[in-house]
Amino acid sequence: MLPMSFIDLGNSGARRQRDVVAVVGRRQVRTALRAGEVHLLWPGVLVDPARTTEPLTLLAAACLAVRKAIVAGPSAAYLHGLTALAPTPVHLVVPYDTHVRRRAGIVIHNASGLEHDREERHGLPVLCLERVVSDLACTLSPPDALAVLDEAFARCDEIDRPMFRRRLRERVQDRPDPRGTRIGRRLVDLATGRAASPAESWLLWLVVDLGFPVPEANVPVHDVDGRPLYRVDLGWRSLRIAIEYNGYAAHAGRKKVDEARIRDLERRGWIVIVIEVDDLKSPARLEKELYEAFARRGVDLRGRIAGTLRPLPHRAPRVR
Repeated sequence: MLPMSFIDLGNSGARRQRDVVAVVGRRQVRTALRAGEVHLLWPGVLVDPARTTEPLTLLAAACLAVRKAIVAGPSAAYLHGLTALAPTPVHLVVPYDTHVRRRAGIVIHNASGLEHDREERHGLPVLCLERVVSDLACTLSPPDALAVLDEAFARCDEIDRPMFRRRLRERVQDRPDPRGTRIGRRLVDLATGRAASPAESWLLWLVVDLGFPVPEANVPVHDVDGRPLYRVDLGWRSLRIAIEYNGYAAHAGRKKVDEARIRDLERRGWIVIVIEVDDLKSPARLEKELYEAFARRGVDLRGRIAGTLRPLPHRAPRVR
């Protein structure tokens, strides 16, 4: 029997079973499967057992399993270097006239105009970045969509962002499926590319969805001589109101430093609202403190409208 090293699954760790059989023979493949040296992930697709959790291996295997498939959605975002979303389950898109059997771990979408937006990343067919991001802006939950948009904008130089935003707007406007385009357009306009983490994008979405004026992201704070001192996560510099997100990863072991920084900002006339991860799920404290901060600055926000950055509820069926 040939050793495992003779069953070449390529750089991706995945190959069609028939191609492997053509090289080493059916008996060798059956023996390798029984010995656990290869794994039949989906019908007709073999993968390296040591790589069954690697995203690139799973994406490559899914493309082998589904005819005419192109990587789409969060999986395509991953291939473009965006990490705000998990790449699995694997999202694939096929033409409308392609029938695909359901497979666990693969989400199938149908769409048109695929070849025009098709390119290759890591040797896999994938939709182009603009198509991926504009689709996700209209189909994901708004906080996650904004996190992806912020990552995409962060990849652009500042000088290129207005053009990138314009192209995304056009794609959202031209989507054949109008669902989600109302919020998608607003999220494209809201994205800055300045969020340091997905949580900061979620916070920006939350503040605007609560009906408050759109804040500036990564606001610089200077001393009296104009020298830069800090950057606050979100803020309204003319009102000196700031929101700081106290994420664990970025602030672990920095409690004393962070507290001293906030005290210094307050001495410089800023109102600082510190947000923890739990406030993203239950924003009552954020809403109350932010409303009070605007009131202290003489801004009346009693007429604000909340909930404009989330999908409208489906109408309940009429009862006759």
